[in-house]
Amino acid sequence: MRIVRQSDRGPAEQRITVTGQVWFEPVLPVTDGTTIANVSFAPGARTFWHSHEGGQVLQIVSGRGLICPDGEQPSEIRAGDVVWIPAGERHWHGATADSPMTHLAISLGTTHWAEEVV
Repeated sequence: MRIVRQSDRGPAEQRITVTGQVWFEPVLPVTDGTTIANVSFAPGARTFWHSHEGGQVLQIVSGRGLICPDGEQPSEIRAGDVVWIPAGERHWHGATADSPMTHLAISLGTTHWAEEVV
């Protein structure tokens, strides 16, 4: 068992693998290859294309967003939705143009970042 105090989580940060304003707030330091973070997107902000070695779970906490697997059209996601992204599936996610969005992201294994969504 491990208890992680808020002071041990580290500060929220912005990353270069996103378009627009996105804040990553660690919930737990990377543990056994698992990353857990609250991710907040300003309206219109989104991630670059990426995939996860072991898959990813997103729980939408607030707002409205979009998620898009490679080769498909984006689907809207809303507060209360949960999304499972299988291992290795290339995708992006972010807020709609008119709403911010926050989700809890649980990423399993290494995240492989790719190019910006155009």
